[in-house]
Amino acid sequence: MGMSKYIAQRLLFTLFVVLGISILIFFITHIVGNPVDIMLPLQATDAERLALTQALGLDRPILEQLWTFLSDFAVGDFGMSWWQNRPCMEVIMDRLPISMWLILLASIISVVCAIPLGIVAAYRPGSALDRVVTIFSTAGICFPPFWIGLMLMLIFAVKLGWLPTSGMGTWKHLVLPAVTISFRPMGHLAQIVRFEMIQQLNALYAVTARAKGVTEMSLLFKHALKNIMTASLTMIGNDYCKQLGGLSAAVEVVFGFAGFGHLISETIENMDFPLLQAEVFFVAIIVCLINLLTDILYAAFDPRIRY
Repeated sequence: MGMSKYIAQRLLFTLFVVLGISILIFFITHIVGNPVDIMLPLQATDAERLALTQALGLDRPILEQLWTFLSDFAVGDFGMSWWQNRPCMEVIMDRLPISMWLILLASIISVVCAIPLGIVAAYRPGSALDRVVTIFSTAGICFPPFWIGLMLMLIFAVKLGWLPTSGMGTWKHLVLPAVTISFRPMGHLAQIVRFEMIQQLNALYAVTARAKGVTEMSLLFKHALKNIMTASLTMIGNDYCKQLGGLSAAVEVVFGFAGFGHLISETIENMDFPLLQAEVFFVAIIVCLINLLTDILYAAFDPRIRY
């Protein structure tokens, strides 16, 4: 199968995935509770509740609400946010780019740190350095991100005063949140690189290359590193999608960073159905596109892959 045909098929499949997810989240959000109870005070009268229910269209049959939603969805109209009384698209565009850049920076930090650590640990398995890298990567996975953020804030913001404790506006405000978010992906990637690199360095082709006089550095960086990139790309893309899908919310709250993850948690708290549906749509689109990009990059690192 040619690359262009493969991409076209994946994009078509993406449309069905997004449609299915949208229908699913539509029904889930309508099951969890009544937004009228959130939007009106406890002393509101029955007439006020009925008026708001009708204004939101919640008095109509559920299938009619679904059809209206899908019809608007087809033309890119996600409606108004009940919570902020603004177009959902406008609310998301205020927050999504900020988080995408923040998580991209965190991904770069994790890749730059994890790949060298994994290679060094794999080159001398069982050594003291290998044990240190294993402990560090395991701690990055196990420790809660909000706790890591609080510790970094205490050290670098409160004690040393090098960076601001919270807020947005300058590059300094990005450093602590990005480093905090990078710990878990860094731990995942370091362990993957270590495991895969050990397998590659002990493979038959590596033994043969050494017998032919290939240097360790050439074997490591020209052959073994290229062979582990498919697994590494999978982990990098997977962690990016998870962070964008809401795992970064706790870190954004800790640092007062008004990003997309924070917006998702606020949307759920306020039971804003239209905004939540729009958020899920954008996350689904980004996840599918990142998965597509990852699949395409596989062929660049492994010529045996054909589409």
